[in-house]
Amino acid sequence: MPDAATPCRIEAVPVLGDNYVWVLHDGRHAVVVDPGEGPPVGSWLRERGLALTTILITHHHGDHIGGVPYLCGAWPEAIVMAPEDARIPQALRRVGEGDRLRIGSPSFDFEVWAIPGHTSSHIAYVTVGAVFCGDTLFSAGCGRLFEGTPAQMLGSLQRLAQLPDDTAVYCTHEYTLGNCRFARHVDPDNAALRDYCSWVAARRAEALVTLPSRIDRERAVNPFLRIDEPPVRAALMKERGLQEGASPVEAFAVLRAWKDGFRG
Repeated sequence: MPDAATPCRIEAVPVLGDNYVWVLHDGRHAVVVDPGEGPPVGSWLRERGLALTTILITHHHGDHIGGVPYLCGAWPEAIVMAPEDARIPQALRRVGEGDRLRIGSPSFDFEVWAIPGHTSSHIAYVTVGAVFCGDTLFSAGCGRLFEGTPAQMLGSLQRLAQLPDDTAVYCTHEYTLGNCRFARHVDPDNAALRDYCSWVAARRAEALVTLPSRIDRERAVNPFLRIDEPPVRAALMKERGLQEGASPVEAFAVLRAWKDGFRG
């Protein structure tokens, strides 16, 4: 939660083609989330005269931690916070489920949530009005299951979906347009999804960012959060052979496998 006396901004720094590094700053100090590449972020900070105080990591993949050594070299006072995972060797502070973090400059309070599925040690940083969720919840989609189980991933997504409606979803990839194509294939009569996909297409035609999303929007358009809705179930039964009465976890596993092979 930002200090009301010191308004903070959250801005995206594009790196690696389709990654966003989120920067939270108050005009003097900055917090960086998941820096997959260092020099572009360093240049962005220097151009604005910002001092890096903290780096938050959601999971160990290289496109989320690749820039940490560079940034720590340029700002050696910066504190790296990351999950308990030996694959993130740069962490100065290990954080996990239920930890509460108070960052002084800029002033933010976070609660750490464990959200396994994409990776076994994936975490999210939750604050009032925003969640930084790495590669777990995407707009109109979700991350691949590299280490976790369908049950873990579905549980993580359902937990995120319980956040307040107006919570901004800061994920780390510009996958929204591709996710919309798949979601429309699964749920073609969803008017909210149709309108959202049109907006996304217009944004991307002008190379504009589609993020952050919002929790209420994701509940309305994201098939991975609508696993028990009749249109999604019907599509899974018709096109993927899901059995009637299948559990939510079974339906989610089939939907995720379908997305993995989707080329539409």
